[in-house]
Amino acid sequence: MPDQPTIDPDAIAGLRELNPGDSGEFLREIVGIYIEDTPKRIDEMRRSLAAGDAASFTRAAHTIKGSSANVGAQVLRALAERLERISRADGLGAVAPLIAECDAEFARAAAELRRLSA
Repeated sequence: MPDQPTIDPDAIAGLRELNPGDSGEFLREIVGIYIEDTPKRIDEMRRSLAAGDAASFTRAAHTIKGSSANVGAQVLRALAERLERISRADGLGAVAPLIAECDAEFARAAAELRRLSA
């Protein structure tokens, strides 16, 4: 999805507007939670895939989709949505390559979020 920015600037603006006058503290807190939690959810997808646990995999993908939407990480949100859809409809057979894409996209999103919330 190269036509989409890594981070949606409108989402960042919306987060800043939720607590105006706090010098970006709320945004930094939300970004910090996202950056800490998302790798755990990606690992959860890996573990679920290895265990053949489609329900746990789908839940982890759904969590990544929602949290990524909250911080404007639209490319990662779309990837997680795709993983969620595939795991629900077809099981876990075709998801492995997309987990690596999630890792790479998360790294891009985290770097951009750190920059935007600094």
